[in-house]
Amino acid sequence: MTKFVFVTGGVISSLGKGITAASIAMLLKNRGYRVSMQKLDPYLNVDPGTMSPLQHGEVYVTEDGAETDLDLGHYERFIGIDCNRTSNFTTGRIYQSVIQREREGGYLGGTVQVIPHITNEIKDAIRTQSRPDIDIAITEIGGTAGDIESLPYLEAIRQFRHEVGAKNAIFIHLTLVPYIRAAGELKTKPSQQSVGILRGIGIIPDILACRCEIPLEQEQKDKLALFCNVPKDQVFEARDVANTIYEIVTDTADQNMDQKVLELLDLPIKPLEIDAWRKMIRTLVDHPKGILNIAVVGKYTHTPDAYKSIMESLTHGGIRSEVKVKTHLIDCEAVEKLGPDALLKTMDGILVPGGFGDRGIQGKIDTIRYARENNIPLFGICLGMQCVAIEFARNVCGIADANSTEFSDTCSPVIDIMEAQKKITHKGGTMRLGSYDCTIKEGSQAAKAYATLDIKERHRHRYEFNDAFRAQLEAKGLVFSGTNPGTGLVEIVELPELRWFLACQFHPEFKSRPLTPHPLFSAFLSAARDYRDARG
Repeated sequence: MTKFVFVTGGVISSLGKGITAASIAMLLKNRGYRVSMQKLDPYLNVDPGTMSPLQHGEVYVTEDGAETDLDLGHYERFIGIDCNRTSNFTTGRIYQSVIQREREGGYLGGTVQVIPHITNEIKDAIRTQSRPDIDIAITEIGGTAGDIESLPYLEAIRQFRHEVGAKNAIFIHLTLVPYIRAAGELKTKPSQQSVGILRGIGIIPDILACRCEIPLEQEQKDKLALFCNVPKDQVFEARDVANTIYEIVTDTADQNMDQKVLELLDLPIKPLEIDAWRKMIRTLVDHPKGILNIAVVGKYTHTPDAYKSIMESLTHGGIRSEVKVKTHLIDCEAVEKLGPDALLKTMDGILVPGGFGDRGIQGKIDTIRYARENNIPLFGICLGMQCVAIEFARNVCGIADANSTEFSDTCSPVIDIMEAQKKITHKGGTMRLGSYDCTIKEGSQAAKAYATLDIKERHRHRYEFNDAFRAQLEAKGLVFSGTNPGTGLVEIVELPELRWFLACQFHPEFKSRPLTPHPLFSAFLSAARDYRDARG
């Protein structure tokens, strides 16, 4: 029987429930248990696919093409597993399912209510993780205790625990213990009140994880245990770490929180092996080969979470190259106003990420031209690849009006909407999504990076390179080094005579892991390091 762990949060949002849950899952996996993770989000969107990255952060895409919450990126990076569309449910998706069933007559004339119908649907979503190949399923509940929109989820997990029994489902509550600097004290009252809200619902946490800036004194742990009705040895710290979020795994292991989870679930405590993880952290912190300055020239630079997976993938590639990557988020509109030289001349490498709409596009194109003409390592992703094609068509091939039909109806459409997308009117979940095959050209930069000619990568786009312009661009030196074997869709372009100038239609950042950096990020940063060293 699959065992369940429910992770809730209190006091404020952004405490790090996802990272805490992922750290516990990683430790359980490294003790030999088969683990899955799931996020239940209380917003009414069916999925985050139509939400602005400035508001919600990046949309994380799974192998099977689900547009999901960015926390699933943490899950995959920490645990090294592939999530899927059962790994993320929203209130919108839950209600959509219930309402559709009601319209079909599925409730036999009954009155449809939040309890039991919505809570039952939530429990069914949780049960998608109850499978023969999963020993422990960890479900994170979005929002905080006391939020109106989170109440059905909390009621559902209360019922779920009652149905399966205390040895088969436990509650971990992550809560804030703020440090009042003027008083020089940590305050436990907010956590007491947060747990009080849960108790009013009928949930008593089995484990309390206390987010804090400084270590808890035993007196504070005793107070939390007493007034939150949690045993003393089940009160843990979730303390701020000094260098990297990946240290949270080792900090959690050093407190034996994962052992306590196994005890409460009545499971054997198997040996833990995380030496490779500890070694990775040492390399990341020590960075024996110095610092690399990498520019990320994008449209959503005021919200770092919009590029969360890219930022983490750069960190992973830095581990492989034994360097610390210092990322500079540069607004592409600032490039338009100030010029690329003013903002990019000190960079060791430039990455142009994805996005939507025509705002700042000229800044991206100017950035790409600057990197090409100055032989600075450049990496384009999704819209970044499309801008590479537009820049090359305009400035090398002389196609002055080269553009994308996303931005202009009257242009030479080097980038055009995909044929399969032309009749689509609904926005949610209708892009080309998920994992697709790509065949790589032998001897190319991409082939050297991957060390194989057949790959699978994840996508999220409506527009593609227009093959009608391929011969013109190839004649001037642009190499089309990766294509989909079934459709011929261009997946990778590059300029092999430059240090490293490569762009891809897919999103490699979704498959990078701390212990196994994505080969394109590793190759890009290796070229950036060589460029830095050559400049002295």
